[in-house]
Amino acid sequence: MNAELEAKLKTLPRSPGIYFHKANGGEIIYVGKAAVLKNRVRQYFQGQRAMDAKTSALVAEIVDTDWIETESEIDALFLESEMIKRYMPRYNILLRDDKSELFVRIDMKNEWPHLSFTHNPADDGADYYGPYYNGFAVKKALRYLRKVFPYYTKPPRQTDRPDLDVHIGLSPQPGISSEDYKVSLRKLVRYIEGGRKALTREIEKDMKLAAKEHNFENAAALRNKLRDLRELQSRIMFGDKEFIDISKDKALSDLVDLLGLTKIPARIEGYDISHMSGTNVVASMVVFSNGASDRSGYRKFKTRIEHNNDFYNMNETLLRRLSETNLKAWGKPDLVLIDGGKGQLDAALQARDERGQTMPFIGLAKREEQIVVHHSKSHITINKDKLRELDGYTMITDDFTLINLPHSTHIIKLLQRIRDESHRFAVSYHTVLKRAKQTASSLEGIPGIGPATRRRLIKTFGSLRAVKLASQEEITAAIGQSKAAALAPYLHTP
Repeated sequence: MNAELEAKLKTLPRSPGIYFHKANGGEIIYVGKAAVLKNRVRQYFQGQRAMDAKTSALVAEIVDTDWIETESEIDALFLESEMIKRYMPRYNILLRDDKSELFVRIDMKNEWPHLSFTHNPADDGADYYGPYYNGFAVKKALRYLRKVFPYYTKPPRQTDRPDLDVHIGLSPQPGISSEDYKVSLRKLVRYIEGGRKALTREIEKDMKLAAKEHNFENAAALRNKLRDLRELQSRIMFGDKEFIDISKDKALSDLVDLLGLTKIPARIEGYDISHMSGTNVVASMVVFSNGASDRSGYRKFKTRIEHNNDFYNMNETLLRRLSETNLKAWGKPDLVLIDGGKGQLDAALQARDERGQTMPFIGLAKREEQIVVHHSKSHITINKDKLRELDGYTMITDDFTLINLPHSTHIIKLLQRIRDESHRFAVSYHTVLKRAKQTASSLEGIPGIGPATRRRLIKTFGSLRAVKLASQEEITAAIGQSKAAALAPYLHTP
């Protein structure tokens, strides 16, 4: 350990947080979280401590360490996962297996939603939260939260006899309505998304009101919820919206300095287009709040015209996004990132100007990972001193400036993360539409099987192969006996 790092470690706080171990040249090689930063980080440099081969190799490379404080130990859980995803540190070996990513799934459209975990989010209309890399911590956390906000872990059975989870307060009590259950579940979602403080204040207010009205039984139940929530602060927290000082996010602060932004971009939106030769054309909008992905804000668009023209498709998407209705419902982005080069960015800027907006737009060109800025329209002023500090340079064309930065910089890592997420989301939606269309087309022309029935089959079974594998009883339950009988001869024809 060098003398500079040794002096720096003496300033470590005793609060929870995440830490970044860096190698020579500033490369982040490991991201971790800690209940007490001072104790956890210093453990790496205690020579008498027994270490495995991986940790020894890691410590041998550490030249510098940075950290971000959080309010509680697992406040860092979401932030740790996001930073691992952004920087892909080579010593976070869990990243070598995509299945290590865990998402929390809740389908609020269902009459009785249940909470489950998955490694592969589907475009099925449900809400997904994550990804998380420490699956054990996430599951443990939600077990604690279940005591405060009871929820189902599988679709409930309509029986007269309550199961054990009901008796110990983990599942909703018998007699609760679907709407009341969803109200409680939405509070759980608010907690996961980072609304702990507002939720605590709301419960405290309801408790005092119940006591004032002499409804002491309800007041006691709310008091217990409040106590359990406060106890959880030392155990679990997912969201990042309340506890992160985003000025400490190096990527965001560098982005402000480089592009001359008026404020830190707390909300960045990324856009991408996906289609196959102009069919099933879709666009994605992903949202990064405070530098971390915010899946609750993701949106997808199906273009109104099937068009093999990405410039047109991008223009239509941004026109719809920046409509008065959507601006009111979703708010305004502080920065917009377009996946593509000069053509896609220009098409997006035309849409922005047509809507009378002025937020800054940039593009990220593929291959060279160049940041694309329009000279007059982007509302960006490049800071040449910051550019030199980052070892970058620019290339000037007729109307655009291409900013070239080392791919290891925090800015590029963040923009790549947003671009890759927008691409993933667009491709997943395109794939769903393509499969649905293939399935529907295979069922066309069957007498008695119309568009509504085809949609019902697709929605129920997911694919033509699944329809063919389904039993006659399952198909009858989905579309009725007469239509199932009409369909049967066609399903089993070679």
